[in-house]
Amino acid sequence: MGILEIKNVNKRFGGLQALGNVNLSVAENTVHAIIGPNGAGKSTLLNCLVGKLIPDTGSVMFDGQSVLGRAPYEINQMGISRVFQTPEIFGDLTVMENMLIPCFAKRDGSFEMNALSTMSKQRDIMEKAEQMLVDMNMADKRHMHAASMSRGDKRRLEIGMCLSQEPRLLLLDEPTAGMARADTNNTIDLLKQIKAERDITIAIIEHDMHVVFSLAERITVLAQGTPLVEDTPEKIKGHPKVREAYLGESA
Repeated sequence: MGILEIKNVNKRFGGLQALGNVNLSVAENTVHAIIGPNGAGKSTLLNCLVGKLIPDTGSVMFDGQSVLGRAPYEINQMGISRVFQTPEIFGDLTVMENMLIPCFAKRDGSFEMNALSTMSKQRDIMEKAEQMLVDMNMADKRHMHAASMSRGDKRRLEIGMCLSQEPRLLLLDEPTAGMARADTNNTIDLLKQIKAERDITIAIIEHDMHVVFSLAERITVLAQGTPLVEDTPEKIKGHPKVREAYLGESA
């Protein structure tokens, strides 16, 4: 049993079968990539994992509990955080102010406002935010406005904001989309560091195969909403079904 278990998931939008009988197991403390051509159902599947969509049939279990029908804060409370394709940060705030927001947030979706009147709590939260900036290699950018940073640094900040909630599962939706190669490589290095230093499972949707093969321990390939194959990166690279799905070559 994996920490994330997806069983017999189906989702239709009118006459379109977006997901067809998807079964997927993500082992704890691994990096699992979900890849496939445009329209394969990757984003639909991710949205089912975080409560934005409810499958027509099937189940999605995280650590033995269903995520279906739960509010976003409840899913976060379970220990699941998501990084979006476009970085979800507050551009008019500084880097430190952005990092403080999730540090003040409580698991039930409210904020620890009483901490403002309790010096010890306030100090603890400030220290937590400062340490996360150090961990993200952004301590020298604490006073910058987030909107002025590169896309790579915005992504680094967003990942740090997610990690400050201490998730057990980090969902990454094309985390290197729109990045220059240098920022992509820095993001790869950051995710490797996170995986090495934290007790965390990472599930990633990504089109950039350089990113996928640099990070993933297992890969699931989707095509037309249905899993084609799941295997190690080494075996996925030359798999005939993968070549057919991506290149139109006959298997």
